[in-house]
Amino acid sequence: MHINQLLEKQKKLLQKNSDFYTARGTHVYFKDDMINDIDVEEVIAKLEAKLPGHLLSEIEMIIVGWFEEFEERNINAFYDSGAVYISNLQDDQEDMFDDIVHEISHSLEDAYGYQIYGDQKIKQEFLRKREHLHRIMWKMGFKAPKSFFEDIEFSEEFDDFLYKQVGYDKLSPIIQGMFVSPYAATSLREYFATMFTEFYLDSDHNFLKKTCPALYEKIFMLQNPETLDS
Repeated sequence: MHINQLLEKQKKLLQKNSDFYTARGTHVYFKDDMINDIDVEEVIAKLEAKLPGHLLSEIEMIIVGWFEEFEERNINAFYDSGAVYISNLQDDQEDMFDDIVHEISHSLEDAYGYQIYGDQKIKQEFLRKREHLHRIMWKMGFKAPKSFFEDIEFSEEFDDFLYKQVGYDKLSPIIQGMFVSPYAATSLREYFATMFTEFYLDSDHNFLKKTCPALYEKIFMLQNPETLDS
């Protein structure tokens, strides 16, 4: 490659790893440079174009980099106190978009927790699926205590059971028609977050409407700020 081309490529890479503010005023800060050649500004622009503005109101800052929590908790993003912490190691732009939307959903639980969970409809829908999942897995020889499936909170022990003992590869065909991914079965909050993310990843919402009617109704309700304020 010609030296001028190399310099131009380096210049573009540096620009992509430069801190910036979005049109909404969200501060995007690079603690560490991106590992892959991903245009973060393009990802954030897509985010602000797809999600209604009021659903981004809890996010003051997006911090890109590597954090100890990623390794400790085997995750690549988390939300805390108005900030989304996102890994600088991403497969592609779609992967990064997916991760940020997922964490935005958790920010909404702080702001609209009563509207989302107050009437217990999502909880009831989730527990019905958990009960069905328990029966299927018991017949298959994966005999975990029923109490695992009745607890709506995230449990590292239950997550390890699904991920390590059963294996997501075996779990994926079992959960079809119930959960969008194995991780959605780990807790009520992750059930909400994974389905919320799917709502913005796939414009065809037929799967959500059919398999998660109560949750779909809540996500649809969140789109309208007037409904939330009433």
